[in-house]
Amino acid sequence: MASNSKTLRSPLQIARGLGSAKHGTEHWWHQRLTAIALVPLTVWFVFGVIRHLGADHAAFIAWMKSPFSAVMMILTAVVIFHHAQSGLQVVIEDYVHAEWQKLALIVAVKFLSFALAAACVLAVVKIFIGA
Repeated sequence: MASNSKTLRSPLQIARGLGSAKHGTEHWWHQRLTAIALVPLTVWFVFGVIRHLGADHAAFIAWMKSPFSAVMMILTAVVIFHHAQSGLQVVIEDYVHAEWQKLALIVAVKFLSFALAAACVLAVVKIFIGA
């Protein structure tokens, strides 16, 4: 009788309790928004680096001491690492099937992304302050 009750369940009843369908959509939107944000940030970064080709260390430091350049560099670093972390998380969720491996990899990617973003922010702040 128990096996019969499973066959009488509707697709909606079977799907309930399997998680929210909105979770994947949230990742999709985060990826698109960070990708859009990276367009102007990358253009700014590339033009800034090209402008300083052949310049000495002091000229580059002077550029980074500008409040605008410092804020843009921090935004670039934070958005890049958030975008990378979000993309890697989706890949891990799609292709790693063992739950404990999936969890371990996602935690490792999140930690590494946060640590690298924090290191970039600290480097920019140190240059900006002059420490």
